[in-house]
Formats: sequence, structure tokens, C-alpha cells
Amino acid sequence: MVLEKVRELIAEKINCEPGSITEETKFADLGIDSLDVTELVMSIEDEFNIELEINESMVTVADLIKAVESKTAKG
Repeated sequence: MVLEKVRELIAEKINCEPGSITEETKFADLGIDSLDVTELVMSIEDEFNIELEINESMVTVADLIKAVESKTAKG
């Protein structure tokens, strides 16, 4: 569920098909810069009602999903 929602939000942000985004996809490969990641994280926080910490180790979609899952598992 987290993967699908994150893919949907990324696809909406960059105007592409969600199916083209995998867990291994790097944000840089999608043309997403640090500001875009921040905006994306804000959308995800709203969607899942959580707070995430953004750091430089968040490079791939999988990194973001792991961060979301670690917060939703606690909640």
C-alpha cells in the first residue's frame, strides 16, 4: 500500500505513469531535486499523517518507503 501511494504521489508531481517508478528508482533519475523531495515528503506526511526527517541518505524510492513504513508501524 505504501509503495502504491508513494508512486502515485511521485507520478503526480513529475507528470509520469506510476508504473514507471520502482523501488530502485533514484530521485535524481526522475529529475527530482532536493526541493522537490521536500515537497514530496510534505505531501506524504499529509497523506499518512506522520512526520518524516529528510536527509541526504534518502536517494531512492525505497529509502522513502522505508522511512514511511517505519513511522506508520509505530503509529
